[in-house]
Amino acid sequence: DGRVSSVSVQQLIEQISCVNKAKMIDHVGGVEEGAYEIYNCVEKIIKQDILGCEMTDLEGKDLGNKEDSAAPEEEVFGDVLWDAHDEQEQMEAFQQASNSTCELGFEKYFERLNDLVAAPAPIPPLLVSGGPGSGKSLLLSKWIQLQQKHSPNTLILYHFVGRPMSTSSESALIIKRLTLKLMQHSWLVSPLTFDPAKLLEEFPRWLEKLSARHQGSIIIIIDSIDQIQQAEKHMKWLIDPLPVNVRVIVSVNVETCPQAWRLWPTLHLDPLNSKDVKSLISAECNSANVKLTKEQEKKLERHCRSATTCNALYVTLLGKTIACVGNTGNIDEILQQCCQCQDTVSLYRLVLRSIQESLQSDKEKGLLREILCVIGVSHNGVSESELMELYPELTSAVLASLLHSLHKMCLLTYGCGLLKFQHLQAWEMVKLEYMEAGENVISAYRQKLVEYFTMQLRVLIFICFSFDSQDRVTWRSADELPWLFQQQGDKQKLHKCLLNLFVSQNLYKRGHFAELLSYWQLVGKDKSSMAAEYFDSLKEYEKSSEGEESMICLADLYETLGRFLKDLGLLSQAVAPLQRSLEIRETALDPDHPRVAQSLHQLAGVYVQWKKFGNAEQLYKQALEISENAYGAEHPRVARELDALATLYQKQNKYEQAEQLRKKSFKIRQKAARQKGSLCGFALLRQRALQLEELTLGKDTPDNARTLNELGVLYYLQNNLETAELFLKRSLEMRERVLGSDHPDCAQSLNNLAALYNEKKHYDKAEELYEKALNIRRRALAPDHPSLAYTVKHLAVLYKKMGKLDKAVPLYELAVEIRQKSFGPKHPSVATALVNLAVLYCQMKKQIEALPLYERALKIYEDSFGHMHPRVGETLKNLAVLSYERGDFEKAAELYKRAMEIKEAETLLIGGKATSRHSSSGDTFSLKSALSPNAFLEHGQR
Repeated sequence: DGRVSSVSVQQLIEQISCVNKAKMIDHVGGVEEGAYEIYNCVEKIIKQDILGCEMTDLEGKDLGNKEDSAAPEEEVFGDVLWDAHDEQEQMEAFQQASNSTCELGFEKYFERLNDLVAAPAPIPPLLVSGGPGSGKSLLLSKWIQLQQKHSPNTLILYHFVGRPMSTSSESALIIKRLTLKLMQHSWLVSPLTFDPAKLLEEFPRWLEKLSARHQGSIIIIIDSIDQIQQAEKHMKWLIDPLPVNVRVIVSVNVETCPQAWRLWPTLHLDPLNSKDVKSLISAECNSANVKLTKEQEKKLERHCRSATTCNALYVTLLGKTIACVGNTGNIDEILQQCCQCQDTVSLYRLVLRSIQESLQSDKEKGLLREILCVIGVSHNGVSESELMELYPELTSAVLASLLHSLHKMCLLTYGCGLLKFQHLQAWEMVKLEYMEAGENVISAYRQKLVEYFTMQLRVLIFICFSFDSQDRVTWRSADELPWLFQQQGDKQKLHKCLLNLFVSQNLYKRGHFAELLSYWQLVGKDKSSMAAEYFDSLKEYEKSSEGEESMICLADLYETLGRFLKDLGLLSQAVAPLQRSLEIRETALDPDHPRVAQSLHQLAGVYVQWKKFGNAEQLYKQALEISENAYGAEHPRVARELDALATLYQKQNKYEQAEQLRKKSFKIRQKAARQKGSLCGFALLRQRALQLEELTLGKDTPDNARTLNELGVLYYLQNNLETAELFLKRSLEMRERVLGSDHPDCAQSLNNLAALYNEKKHYDKAEELYEKALNIRRRALAPDHPSLAYTVKHLAVLYKKMGKLDKAVPLYELAVEIRQKSFGPKHPSVATALVNLAVLYCQMKKQIEALPLYERALKIYEDSFGHMHPRVGETLKNLAVLSYERGDFEKAAELYKRAMEIKEAETLLIGGKATSRHSSSGDTFSLKSALSPNAFLEHGQR
C-alpha cells in the first residue's frame, strides 16, 4: 500500500536505489501472484536484455498477425545453428577466470605475451604452461582484458575448456564456435559443414579465408587445451603455418602437455614468491577482518615454498580457510592442520571436513555428500532446482547454507545456472573422500540421474516410446541422459533414447552434431541405418498427430531429420523428409508463411549440393518472395535468401548476378547490425521508445501520430501488449482528428490494433477493426497494393478461425485476383491462392465449385514445376478424392495412380514408401485405396 513495512525493508530499498542496474517491482497482493510477477519480469530481462531475443523489426509498418507470421528461431550464420547456451557458458567462464583482484606479478608475463603479438610472422603458437592451479586462466583472462582495452582493432577469440568430458571440451564444438565467431566479425555468410571430421579438417582453410577479410590482428586463445578429448589428434591445425595476422596462445598443465607441443615457444608460470603469497593470504584475511601475528605469517611463508604449495590456487584456498575460521576458532590450530596438507587436493579435503563439522546433523552431512557426488558424475553440472527434486528431504534453507559454504571455499561455482566444480582438484578430492569403492559408487549416482532425467522426459525410454514429451525435452535432458547412458555402457537404452525424436532434435538444433553422431556410432549403427530408423520413428509419430500444433511440431521434426541427413552427406535420403516438412507447413499454416520459406530454403540447399541448380534456383526464389512479403525487403532473412542465391549463381559462373545480390544482402545486414548492435536489440528498442515518448508531448500532428504508431509497434515487439494498445489507440484517435477517418494512415493504425487484439484472442474486436481497415484500403489503394493484400489475407484467416466461412469466401476470391494482378495468371502463387479457395469450398461441402479451382491450380503447377513435382501430386490426390465423391471411380483411380507415382518417386529416395495422410494443397485425409468405399476428405484449416 505504498508504506514500508519494516526498517530492514527500508534499508533494502535504499541499497537498491544506489545500484545502477536494479529493478523494483511494486506489488500488492498474494505471495504467489508476486512471485509470478517477478518471474515474468526476470524472464523478460533475460530474453530481451541478455539474449537479445527479438521478433521482426517492422519499423512502424503493419504489425501483422504474430501467430501467423512469426518465423521459427533460426540460425545466425547461413544454415549453421548457434547455441546461445554454449556461448553464455564461455562468457561466464571468462568472467570467473578474471575474477581475482590480485595480479600476482603478472606484469612480466604480459610483456612476453605482448611481444608475441608484435613479432613478425610466421610464428608458431605460444605455450603457456604451469602446474595445476598456477594461475594460467587468470593470467590469460587479465591479458585479454588489457588487449580489449588498449587494442580495440584486434579481434580476440577465446575458449576456456572446463572439466574433461564436459561439453566445453569437445573439439568439434570448439572449432565450430571459433569459426562462427570469425564469420560473425567478417560479415561472411557461407555454408559450414557439421560433419566433425570435415569441420576439423577444413578449419585451417576457414582461418586463412576469414583472416584475410579482417582488418587487423586476430588472437586465438584456448585455455586448458590439454583437457580437450584427444587434443593432439583434433588440434592438428596448430602445427600448420598460421596466417600472417593470426596469433595463437594455448595453456597446458606441465604434466599433460603433448610431447610434440613442447617444442613451441613456452611461457612457464613460476611458483609464487613469498611477497605474492603474503599478498594473497593478507587479502583473504583482511576481507574477514582477521589479523595474523608475525609468527603466523612466517610459518605460512615457510610452508608455501614447495612446488605444490606455492601455486595461486593452493595459496588462495589457504587464505580462505584461515579467514573462515579466524574469528570463531583457533588460528594456530587451523594453521597446524593446513601445514600438514602438502598439495591442493589434501587442502580441499581439509576444507570439506571443516564444512562437515559445521553441519548440525548426520542428515545434513549425508546431503552434502549426495550433492557433491551427483554434481561430479553429471555431464555438465546440476541446477539447484534439480537437486531439490532429486532429494525431496533437502530444504531450501539447508541447500542455501551448503552452497554458500561450498561456493565460498572454491569447491563449487555456477555456470549457466548449473552447479559444477570450480577446479579439477576439488572433484578429485570428492572422489577420494566419497568414492573409494570406485566405479560401483559412480555408477549408482549416475543411475540416480538417469532415473531423474528419464522422469523429466515423461517417457519410459527402456520400456516403451512415447512422443508426448516434446514439451519436456529441455537442453538439460538432451545433454545429460544420452551421455549418462553412454558412460554406463548401456547401448540398448542409449539407442531408445536417441529414437526419442525430440532428444535428437534438441541436440542437433543446438549444433551438437558430433555428440549425436558419436552416440549412434556407439550403438553400432551406420549412417544409412540411422536415417532409416529416424524416418520409421517419424512415420509412427505421424500416425498419432492430430491438430495444427501437433502437425507444426511434426514438420519441425521432418526438417531436422532432413538437415541432419544433408549434413551427413546422405542427399538422396534428405529430400523426402524436407519435402514432407514443406507439405505439412503449407497445409497446417499457409503457403505464404515464413516457415514455408524455411522449408523451401532447406530443400534448395540439398539440390545445390546435388548440383541440380535449376531446382535450387526456383526454390530459393520462392523463399525470397515469401520472406520479402512477410518481413519487408530489408530484413536479415531476406539477406539470407539473397546470399543463398548469390552462392548458387557463383557456382554456375554467373558472377555479375551473384555480385549484385551480395551487395544488396550486405547493405541489409549492415543496416540490421547498426540497428541491433551486439545482442542488445531490445535495449535499443526501449531507448528508442523513450526518445519517441518525449517527442509525442506536443500537439496533434501527422508526424506525432506516426510516432505514436511506431511506439505501439516497438512495445508490441517487446511483448508489452498493454502499453502497445495504449499508444496504438492514441495514434488512431490523433490520425482520425487530424487526417479524417478515411485516410490510409488510419487503416494502418486499425490494422495494427486488429493484429494486437488477434494476439490477445479478442477475435470480435479484431474482426471489426480489420473490416474497417479493409474498407478504407479498398477505397484508397490500388487493387494490387501490398497493404490491401495484407489486410485481405489476415481478415480471411480470422474469419476461417472464427468459423465464418461464408464471409471468408469473397476475401479468398479477392486474394486470387490480387495475386493475378501482381504476378500474372500463371504464377505458382496464383495456384496456391486457388488451392486455398478450393480448400474453403470443400470445407463448405461445395465440391463442384472446388473442382475447377483444383484443375486450374494443377495446370499452373505442372507448367511451373513439371509433371513430377510433389505439389502436382498432392493436387492430383485432391482431385482423385473429389472425382470419387462424385461417383467417377475410373477417373478417381487414374488420378490417384498418377499421384502415387509421384509420391513413390519421392519416397523411394530413402528406400521406403511413406504414404502421407496430409496434402500440401491444404487437405487432410486418409485414403485407404483409390476405390475404397471408406475414402473421405477431412479439410484442415490452412
